[in-house]
Amino acid sequence: MIRYANAADLDAVTALHAEARATYYRDHLPEADYAGPEELARSRTGWAGAIDRGAVLCAELDGEVAGIAAYGERDGVMSLSQLHVAPARWRRGVGGALHAACVEAWRTAGVTTARLEVYEKNERAQAFYAAHGWVPDPETPRSGDHLVLRLTVRPESE
Repeated sequence: MIRYANAADLDAVTALHAEARATYYRDHLPEADYAGPEELARSRTGWAGAIDRGAVLCAELDGEVAGIAAYGERDGVMSLSQLHVAPARWRRGVGGALHAACVEAWRTAGVTTARLEVYEKNERAQAFYAAHGWVPDPETPRSGDHLVLRLTVRPESE
């Protein structure tokens, strides 16, 4: 089930985010950069704000938050800022369901283009996004150590 997150989900959302990020940052960044107390506090504050704005989707499996996605407009372009699935729930369609829910929300809102940044060493995520139609942004292919991808949101009839 995909639904919008609420304040009661904050602990589960922040824990899932931290667990998922550790899978791709471990061995590439110092642990303090992705799992240190300051970073975890910053992350929690960010998620709380996103949940308050109604910008976070949760995927539930067996009564638990199994995946999360956050999006919003940035610099005039819809941005998928986060999409994470609990590692224990990988390969069960959670990410695909979250992605489809995001695209449907964008389509309903009349969005025609979306953007995201993916860590350059996160090959799993890159493969996921490519399989869902994301391509390198021709105008801005990189942002620091992240690749910038774009998606053309097509009308449902196409």
